[in-house]
Amino acid sequence: MESKKELLAEEIENLLSVLKSRFEKYTNRHIGIEWSKVEEKLRVNPKKLWSLNEMERTGGEPDVVGYDENSGEYIFYDCAAESPKGRRSICYDREALESRKKHPPKSCAMDMAAEMEIDILNEEEYRELQKLGVFDAKTSSWLKTPSEIRKLGGALFADYRFGTVFIYHNGAESYYAARGFRGSLKV
Repeated sequence: MESKKELLAEEIENLLSVLKSRFEKYTNRHIGIEWSKVEEKLRVNPKKLWSLNEMERTGGEPDVVGYDENSGEYIFYDCAAESPKGRRSICYDREALESRKKHPPKSCAMDMAAEMEIDILNEEEYRELQKLGVFDAKTSSWLKTPSEIRKLGGALFADYRFGTVFIYHNGAESYYAARGFRGSLKV
């Protein structure tokens, strides 16, 4: 049975309050964007609110990081200082998860993102996020991996160490307590 992907009125108001507070606290992430316009867009997109709530519930601390002029959508990224706690200790995708015969992780990044109806950040988006602050100084995050790399069994992840963004590779089936994933959502 599929869970209902809708929030109750009280949950919507609570989420909007959290998002507004974060928006006002981190103004450098969305220069030139007005909260009233973001809120207006959110209120008419209940499915997107549900996804944002999932991002929040799993520790992502979503915030507005841009506006897509072509689509007229606001862009949200997970902006928690470290990879979201509720999305760690997971491998990259379903194929990798099913390949683990011993000690499989509880889930995988690609499935979790699909369930939440969000996208995993790619390398370019991750580098853009790092321009807004310091993220993943103690953790790391899976990145959307090009199919050529994935076909060979690998997957990309990134972190921030020594004042630098590092992009690495690992076997897609690997998982670590300090590695999760960051998502994006357009509203």
